[in-house]
Amino acid sequence: MTMTDDPATAAFRAEVRAFLDAELTPDLREAAARATSVFIEPAVSLKWQAILHKRGWVAPDWPEAFGGPGWDDMQRYVFAAECAAAGAPSLAPMGLKMVAPVIMQYGTPQQQAFYLPRILSGEDYWCQGFSEPGAGSDLASLQLRAEADGADYVLNGSKIWTTHAHHANRMFCLARTSTEGKPQAGITFLLLDMESPGISVKPIRTLAGDHEFNQVFFDDVRVPQANRLGDENAGWTVAKHLLTFERGGKYAPPLIGRLEALRAREGLGPVLDARLVREAVSLRALQALEMKAMRGEGGSPALYASVLKVLGTEAMQRQDTLACEVEGLAAWALPDGQTCAALAVAVPRYLNDRAASIYAGSNEIQRDLIARAVLN
Repeated sequence: MTMTDDPATAAFRAEVRAFLDAELTPDLREAAARATSVFIEPAVSLKWQAILHKRGWVAPDWPEAFGGPGWDDMQRYVFAAECAAAGAPSLAPMGLKMVAPVIMQYGTPQQQAFYLPRILSGEDYWCQGFSEPGAGSDLASLQLRAEADGADYVLNGSKIWTTHAHHANRMFCLARTSTEGKPQAGITFLLLDMESPGISVKPIRTLAGDHEFNQVFFDDVRVPQANRLGDENAGWTVAKHLLTFERGGKYAPPLIGRLEALRAREGLGPVLDARLVREAVSLRALQALEMKAMRGEGGSPALYASVLKVLGTEAMQRQDTLACEVEGLAAWALPDGQTCAALAVAVPRYLNDRAASIYAGSNEIQRDLIARAVLN
């Protein structure tokens, strides 16, 4: 697929490229290239966020009224594509892309005025408290209790697979406030301070050796009821709105950039070359679907989110496999005693991204949601 910019889009693309040339420092590019997860360490992501915030470009998807740049759909997609092509580090999504939209939708004016500027600036760094040891894909079975006590809720229980909880100063959390009726009907959405007494964080090391995940324990943790987002026992509705943003997104731009780098390598042989070409075609098709979803053509946002989550994460995993093979060939050709830096990134990335088809609702669950929506 070849896209031709109209004059306005071409001018915007040139503006973005000039900004990236001037502001995206070599150390940020290098750190992004070495990243083995979609969640880059905050020492890197927050540095880049501060640069974007100064320009007013840190939240392309936000409405202008809340601090967004006021871009149209094509400008947002061009910006994502150019950042990916330039090798910019990704920003932590939990604040900017996940909890912020639900604060805009369900938050009180006081909550919006307090949290949204702090998310933009990076002053607040968020983690997500959804999954529990017995509640992963079956999220409605969560058991973290939130008992009302005066002006507070008192929380007891735990959350697991909590990405960057050891860095975060805020958490958005689902807790059970009622056991009456359907499980989904007794869940409340809370915003809490990670410095609250009674919260402890235990690291979980991944197969790649990274400390990205954690288990978080709550022992009589008090959370003001004023920190509830939406009505009590209506948290499931809030969470579904958030999951649309977590599952959807722009998978194609960074994957296209990484694939082109692999295709530029020499001496791969006809079989591997053909597989890379086939993957390039698949990514262009994914890009076309993302742009269709961006324009709101033919399908609900929730349906598109599930479809893009399946296609995007599975493309990510296929590319990880190809990267290991390509960099493995390069490493094989090195003299004894030399190591391949690219392979040292490709293998941990492959291991980390095995979780991509599980987190944010497993791809099996997404296919079930798609079937229900399409086949009724």
